[in-house]
Amino acid sequence: MRRQTRTVLLGAFAAAALAAVGLAGWVTLTPRTAMTAEDTLPTPPQPPPRLTEAPEFERCLTLLRSDPEAARRFAENWDAAGGGEGARQCTALALLAMGEPASAAQRLESLASLSEASGPARAAVFAQATQAWLMAGEPNRAYGAATMALTLVPEDVDLLVDRAVTLGGLSRYAEAIQDLDRALALEPERAEALVFRAASHRHLDRAELAARDIERALALEPANAEALLERGIIRQLRGDAAGARADWERAIEAAPLSATADLAAQNLALNEAGPARR
Repeated sequence: MRRQTRTVLLGAFAAAALAAVGLAGWVTLTPRTAMTAEDTLPTPPQPPPRLTEAPEFERCLTLLRSDPEAARRFAENWDAAGGGEGARQCTALALLAMGEPASAAQRLESLASLSEASGPARAAVFAQATQAWLMAGEPNRAYGAATMALTLVPEDVDLLVDRAVTLGGLSRYAEAIQDLDRALALEPERAEALVFRAASHRHLDRAELAARDIERALALEPANAEALLERGIIRQLRGDAAGARADWERAIEAAPLSATADLAAQNLALNEAGPARR
């Protein structure tokens, strides 16, 4: 999955791997997964690889960003006129933007499997299927699509992080760490990978490793909302309620309209309620 689609994936991982679970049952809200106008559409990466270089594809993507229903009609008409893989890909993306992630995921996965395009181009479509399956609440299907993408481009850091996200959604944290280790060996300063690895270590009761990763992430990106959320969770588990509160407040300030802010606000509310409410 390309960087421009990471917002949706971060929300999915937050639900699965950043949910704060303390000694007394500390919980968080699950963030929304439905796509809204504020979400970034999973359009193909810029620049290529792509399944097609046809100008109609650019026209379809332009419509997709402003009017998904019009994009779907355009793509279906283009497909009927022989638009091929590009038309089918844009139809699937329009369905995703219209709130039909399962249908979109099935189409994208089938398209990537049968396409005669280059390996990187097919991997990009499998990555889009990964996101769509996550949005549909199907982490096992998302894992399968991400794995297919990595068979085509095994050292793609974005894809390694994507698959770690799906593994977090399945509570397979040790395997998530393996993918994140590979990603960080290739790109040591990828802050989001450090955040995901910290959350996975925490779920495996490896508090020191989790704290080390989160401090590295914040050294790279001091205003990273997901890192602040995770450090607050770690501080809460260590009994530092004031430090946790400060981190969650900063997370909300850094990304006020995000799923991360929702999680931080829920933790703040529980923190204020005291042990009897946890």
